[in-house]
Amino acid sequence: MARGGVRPTGEAFAGLPVAVDAMGGDHAPSQIVAGARQVAEQSGIAVLLVGRPGEMGDTGGLPELPASEVIGMDDDPGQGVRQKKDSSLVRAAEAVRDGKALAMVSAGNTGATMASALLRMGRLPGVIRPAIATPIPNPGTGKPPTVLLDSGANAECNPQMLVQFAQMGAAFARKRYGVALPTVALLSIGEEKSKGTPLEKETHALLASGLGGDGFEFIGNVEGRDFLGGVADVIVTDGFTGNVALKTLEGSLKFLVGALTEILGRPGLEQAAAALIPEIAPLAEELEPEGTGGAMLLGVNGVCVISHGSSSSKAMVNAITVAHDLAVGGLVAAVADAVSEIPVPVGD
Repeated sequence: MARGGVRPTGEAFAGLPVAVDAMGGDHAPSQIVAGARQVAEQSGIAVLLVGRPGEMGDTGGLPELPASEVIGMDDDPGQGVRQKKDSSLVRAAEAVRDGKALAMVSAGNTGATMASALLRMGRLPGVIRPAIATPIPNPGTGKPPTVLLDSGANAECNPQMLVQFAQMGAAFARKRYGVALPTVALLSIGEEKSKGTPLEKETHALLASGLGGDGFEFIGNVEGRDFLGGVADVIVTDGFTGNVALKTLEGSLKFLVGALTEILGRPGLEQAAAALIPEIAPLAEELEPEGTGGAMLLGVNGVCVISHGSSSSKAMVNAITVAHDLAVGGLVAAVADAVSEIPVPVGD
């Protein structure tokens, strides 16, 4: 239920705009607004810019939702949402709640984005905790990205939460990448079911017993070295481990690309660079985070895309497009059905 009544459905819902936090991100508002304008002009997706009037620059005539406050990257997420009720983040989440937008996108404070969506949109029935699902590319495999969750929303989890993450992640993989029966793996320190902390061991037992339902195939444990190889459609873990794994991947790939660029730019290696760069460029493009469309907060009653803080206009185009397509495609209903299909008992 929206505060002003029932949310629109059908064509009325599909015609709603994507609420974009114009003030969030390292390159806001210029790159955020540029991306919003580009996607509106090129694809016809409706966009609602949320931010400080007069500070968003040339909006190209896009509709605006005024918000006088901004939750900064260094602000405490909970306090920011509670104290800055007229912030662009909070107003964007309220637009979804009230049926004025079909989804929200922000490149701002991740914790505040999550808190805004949770407190304003609400949690889906039966969901213990929402989780952040991040696509991890699988270059050269011909497979769609692997969905990693939780990648930062919940530092501490119980086994029941991880089972729900498997359910929600599988629903996302079906809607986002068209995987009919997603494979789900559990991130641990070894492939054997006896490896890991009590959390991994208990979660493995629950998933292996079929508690998560028949919406996915559980294939056991995977290790950190299995990322980028397409071994599973979904990898589940707690938010602390997931965020460390994600940031390690980002840092390693950034170093590798930088090192190769520096080496190939050295004097005397012009011929080698001319031969290798055309081969390396497609791989670098596939690994570029800006092409994934951002991370998705699953388990809230609305579509919420969390973009990287350094998002450019290109990243925003992809994020807004993904938000629109998944909202229209029924992601929220799919996640709700996946979680409610096999109720997961909450542990003590």
